[in-house]
Amino acid sequence: MEKKKSDCQPLQPDVISQVEDKMPDEKDLEKVTSFFKILGDQTRLRILFALKEKEMCAGDIAVLLNMTKSAVSHQLAVMRNMHQVRSRREGKNVFYSLDDQHIVDIIQEAFIHMTHVDN
Repeated sequence: MEKKKSDCQPLQPDVISQVEDKMPDEKDLEKVTSFFKILGDQTRLRILFALKEKEMCAGDIAVLLNMTKSAVSHQLAVMRNMHQVRSRREGKNVFYSLDDQHIVDIIQEAFIHMTHVDN
């Protein structure tokens, strides 16, 4: 796909060049965009908040959030593919937890930011 060209004339070409050198590549931008799309779903965000507190199985999350186990399992699979949660098997049960502390940090920063914004 061909990139669209701007209809503007550069006012500061040197600044554009400096900033352009620091811009992430398209592949990395797509990864980050996908990550935030996952966080942009209220159900998945609720699951992440639950897992922030304790490791849980899909059935217990379903009870907590008043959802079906199938719906929770689907969301957990999506989040596992995006490396937001991880799983471990214990007998017939699969337990889920957050993949790492960065997930907690990102969520907490977003809530701090949004709860301090004037309505």
